Parts: sequence; structure tokens; C-alpha cells
Amino acid sequence: MTPLKAFIVEDSPVIRENLIATLEEMVSLQVVGTAEDEAHAVAWLNDGNNACDLVIVDIFIKRGSGLGVLQKAGSGRSARKHVVLSNYATPDMRQRCLELGADQVFDKSNEIDHLIDYCVALVNRDAH
Repeated sequence: MTPLKAFIVEDSPVIRENLIATLEEMVSLQVVGTAEDEAHAVAWLNDGNNACDLVIVDIFIKRGSGLGVLQKAGSGRSARKHVVLSNYATPDMRQRCLELGADQVFDKSNEIDHLIDYCVALVNRDAH
């Protein structure tokens, strides 16, 4: 089974490393790139040489925002999924993220298990 290729936009090194370790342990997933700010994330995502199946974005990052990443990450994007993982997953923010093209929005503080389940479902879908 081919692992899911993920790109993570998260500016906290501790959260980023813990998220990578958790996802790679719990899911058939390989993190192929990371970014700490909007400019680097958008550049990576819009570079035709880079490919991923899943983009995980935090809303508040060093420079710019996760909302900007969602907006500028190639609206004609292939089949890749875009997920927001944030401590600021209020109903209004969830709606805004979905309007900008996010497939799912998860709260960092209490929905990590839902993110893992979502990733497992993506892997299982791709396996069939």
C-alpha cells in the first residue's frame, strides 16, 4: 500500500514534530514537506515538481495565515485534500475555511483522533 503523501503548514516546531510522529506512526502516511509561513507553503504547493495527497494547515502561522494558504494553493488543485488543524476552530472559522476550499476542519485540542480517522479513511479509499 502506497503511503499517503502529506504536506504540513505549522509554525510551532514542537507541534509539527509531534504531529508528524503521530501521523506517521498511526497512518500509512509520509510527510513530504513542511512550511512555517504562507509564502513558503504556497510556493511549495504551487510548484509542479512537488506532489502530495493531503495538506494540513494551521490558521495562525509565522507570516501570513492558513487562510491565505487555502486561497492561494492552486484552486485548480488535483485530487489532494486540504485540512485545517487549528486551536481556533470556531463555527465561523470552520465555515470560512470550508468556503476557501478546506475539505475538513479539526480542532487541535480535541479532534486529533478525528484527523487520524480521516487520514486512515483516505488511505483506505486510495487502496481500493
